[in-house]
Amino acid sequence: MLGISVAIATYQTAVDRIFEMARVRSRTWAVEAANTMVVTKARHEPDFGRVMARFDLIVPDGMPLVWSLNRQLPPDERLADRVYGPDLMLATVDASQGATDLQHFLLGGTPEVLGKLREKLSVKFPGAIIAGSYSPPFGIWSDGENTNIFHLIRESGANLIWIGLGCPKQENWIATQKDNLPPGVYFGIGAAFAFHAGQVKQAPPFLQRIGMEWAFRLLTEPRRLFKRYFKYNSLFLWYSLTGRKRGAP
Repeated sequence: MLGISVAIATYQTAVDRIFEMARVRSRTWAVEAANTMVVTKARHEPDFGRVMARFDLIVPDGMPLVWSLNRQLPPDERLADRVYGPDLMLATVDASQGATDLQHFLLGGTPEVLGKLREKLSVKFPGAIIAGSYSPPFGIWSDGENTNIFHLIRESGANLIWIGLGCPKQENWIATQKDNLPPGVYFGIGAAFAFHAGQVKQAPPFLQRIGMEWAFRLLTEPRRLFKRYFKYNSLFLWYSLTGRKRGAP
């Protein structure tokens, strides 16, 4: 997909693969639910393309990606739905209930958001283990702050680590620190913390199904999102129509 390897995945196959990775206690893995912005940014900006190349599993978060993938697949292999990052988080936490070897860590958001998120996850999935959480400081982290984060994750025993810092900060951090991170599966999960904590409204399901979630989010956060959506949605359409891949003239 524009030079990025995107998995032909469903929620179930994604969760199964995530658990396989999490149970390999000697390795660090990176997982991304990629929308059109992530894929297009990776194609358009070589530095970010190199960041995404460090991810081990990239699932199609946006319906436009699903439609583009399906055009490349035989009818019996086509996907019926995307693997939406916030829903993948819930599906993974749900499926981990009762498994003591699968534990979660939440990194990102304000203390208020993290508190509400932990509370809601504990009520909805009482059998899941939320081993730890941390609200990091804003801005660029020092080596000492990174070391502190590594210590908190390692001491918690978590092997499913959810990073809610926003794109591209979370992806850059995971890729840059991948060789230093404690073993586990690290997810770039974007706005999922705010959604599940009840701080930000999600698009209605029918808009999500027709690939118009971006329009709903644009209406709710126009100042922050207009430039991003205009730029990357336009570029995705351009690259898709012209068939240009990374490295093409």
